[in-house]
Amino acid sequence: MTHSLKPIHVVGGGLSGSEAAWQIARRRVPVVLHEMRPVRSTAVHKTAEFAELVCSNSFRSDDAQGSAIGLLHAEMRRLGSLIMRAGDAHKLPAGGALAVDREGFAAAITAALEREPLIDVRREEVLEPPGEWDSVILATGPLTSPGLADAIGRLTGESALAFFDAIAPIIHRESIDFNVAWFQSRYDKAGPAGSGADYINCPLSREQYDAFVDALLAVEKIAFRDFETATPYFDGCLPIEVMAERGRETLRHGPMKPFGLTDAHRPGIKPYAVVQLRQDNKLGTLFNMVGFQTKLKHGDQARVFRTIPGLANAEFARLGGLHRNTFLNSPKLLDDTLRLKTEPRLRFAGQITGCEGYVESAAIGLLAGRFAAAERLGERPLLPPPTTAHGALIGHITGGHVETIDSGARSFQPMNVNFGLFPPLGGRTAGGAQKQALSARALADLDAWIGESVPDAAE
Repeated sequence: MTHSLKPIHVVGGGLSGSEAAWQIARRRVPVVLHEMRPVRSTAVHKTAEFAELVCSNSFRSDDAQGSAIGLLHAEMRRLGSLIMRAGDAHKLPAGGALAVDREGFAAAITAALEREPLIDVRREEVLEPPGEWDSVILATGPLTSPGLADAIGRLTGESALAFFDAIAPIIHRESIDFNVAWFQSRYDKAGPAGSGADYINCPLSREQYDAFVDALLAVEKIAFRDFETATPYFDGCLPIEVMAERGRETLRHGPMKPFGLTDAHRPGIKPYAVVQLRQDNKLGTLFNMVGFQTKLKHGDQARVFRTIPGLANAEFARLGGLHRNTFLNSPKLLDDTLRLKTEPRLRFAGQITGCEGYVESAAIGLLAGRFAAAERLGERPLLPPPTTAHGALIGHITGGHVETIDSGARSFQPMNVNFGLFPPLGGRTAGGAQKQALSARALADLDAWIGESVPDAAE
């Protein structure tokens, strides 16, 4: 009988924590939902409502056939998501996007959670989960309170959770022109995890390099916000535009150095500079621009970086950034059901795990809630297929990236859902048709997963 079950504790009432609590209650398992607002507020929240949004278009595209985020919407609807139910009920005209009335949306989420008899809402700050809480989901997001962040740091052994997060752009491999670019490691070194041809290299002549530096210096820079200025750059990584300001040759002797490389297409001509891209996921579909962390505006990034030979038609899975953030090195710290490996009573969900975006955070909360409820009911948590948007996201969080093969910034970084995280289809298909095929496969596999029998009891 579920009334005799011990409750699962969910800490954080954002989209992820709200969805996790809802999913637990749907399995008829009691849950205590802890939210520190209004007892303690944050730098950005304005209300004490659950699932408060900063902007109305946070759900982005609702096209389940042509976009990965729209596919994630469709999957969440099939999984009984409270977040999607409220979003659909309070949507605003926005073309192909799902925009919502923020106040109506948050009020609906709050009302649903507060009237659910299996959810005990407690307005209090949790500084550290007590030892007697045997099942906890920490879903406190990028604005985790300082006290709890310190506790998480102690629990995980990570020296710090708040830092300037150096993010370089990530490009879909299929959009790179290999009539210009080639695979090679510097000096053909294989490294501990490499083959000797581990990087994609894009060569620049002196004229192209000078034009690239001029373009970097000409674009408008984004200023740091007040609360960011006291935090040092993560791993000492400077934005590429800051390096360019330190002298015209700085980049050529830094991330764009041409040494140890031979242009496979023109072996007799030595490049003046080279941009390298490093494999970013195990599938080999995404490549990271090495050393290209930046604070340029997204439009400027896309325009300037497409001037690099080989990247004229680059499609970006993620553009670069540099900002204060709080997230775990999840592939190292979490197991495949989001539990802390060193203390399995603790699960993490939402942006703190290394997903980017409101909807992605809610989706990870949905999975964390399902996993925790299954455990409480004596069932084995069932992982979503990797071909689904949910499976692709959790795969990224718990091990879909590859470790850097050289010294450099931490390789795992937050990311929005995108088709580059999905296992590729066999053969080559045109872009639009490929996305439709990936979406059709995902929804079919999700339906099969939903329809599977209850898994065997956990040992």
